[in-house]
Amino acid sequence: MTYIAKPKFHHPGLKKNELGYTHRDYEGKISTLCAGCGHDSITASIIEACYELSIEPHRVAKISGIGCSSKTPDYFLGNSHGFNSVHGRMPSVLTGANLANRDLIYLGVSGDGDSASIGFGQFAHSIRRGVNMTYIVENNGVYGLTKGQFSATADRGSKSKKGVTNTDNAIDLVAIALQLGATFVARSFSGDKAQLVPLIAAAIGHKGASFIDVISPCIAFNNHAGSTKSFDYVREHNDAVNRLDVLVGRDPIAVDYAPGTVQVVEQHDGSKIALRKIDADYDPHDRLGAQTFLARHAAKGQIVTGLLYVDPDAEDLHSHLNTVETPLNTLEADTLCPGSAALDKFNASLR
Repeated sequence: MTYIAKPKFHHPGLKKNELGYTHRDYEGKISTLCAGCGHDSITASIIEACYELSIEPHRVAKISGIGCSSKTPDYFLGNSHGFNSVHGRMPSVLTGANLANRDLIYLGVSGDGDSASIGFGQFAHSIRRGVNMTYIVENNGVYGLTKGQFSATADRGSKSKKGVTNTDNAIDLVAIALQLGATFVARSFSGDKAQLVPLIAAAIGHKGASFIDVISPCIAFNNHAGSTKSFDYVREHNDAVNRLDVLVGRDPIAVDYAPGTVQVVEQHDGSKIALRKIDADYDPHDRLGAQTFLARHAAKGQIVTGLLYVDPDAEDLHSHLNTVETPLNTLEADTLCPGSAALDKFNASLR
């Protein structure tokens, strides 16, 4: 429970990263979610990714909305900045924070109800504007806090715990993110830490709108026969397009691999993603191809996971707006208010 404080003491022999931090330094409060919830596995993957990247926790701003998923930022990076907004409004709060201080690393954590229903428009505009963020949706297909009603991502024909069949068409947030221009798009499964950790690490290193849809079964209301977001269903229908490693751009690393077996995707900041390709014909640089691939496999009832699309030359919202390198929240008064002459010149340019 969150009211139970974690002991600050830890074994001095725990492994440390380049900053001298252990995994414990990237943890938060004790989770109040159901034991075995997929969201806790995503939390563990975020902790692992930030630990491996040697990120200073105070450089991270974690922002969420409302729902089981939006509670999870309380469970990781306890020493980072955090803001729990209202239902569906996380993208707007994150956009505003990013415009004010571009120096922080932004993690937006949301759910399928928070992003695909009440916050669908907010999700769409943050993606199309290219906000420099890692947007993670913890997708379980139900409203877990209000006893398991279908969410907007629940597949048509899937059944609830009470046996009710969903007759509405599902919103595929990955397909929407691709259409809206996200420059890093991936899908993973909460139970596949080997895939999810490097995806999160790569998304954090990407400059632009990074979106990861993580199928995260709700063990209380959506982990039964007939659900298309249960542990068993995802394991049986998971079609991984690639296996992923992240090579952080530090000291040069020499690698030796057979031609055609690994495709290196270079990020804008110099870090690299090494794709161990399963489908030799899959190209993660082809947005239209990714949309077609996704739709084709969805028609077969298959859940495509892995890095679906990345643009190594992506630009973010600050590039589009041509803002100054100095964070706006640190600008002095004389810069922000240069006087009436500057205002007159600006107004004249608009006539």
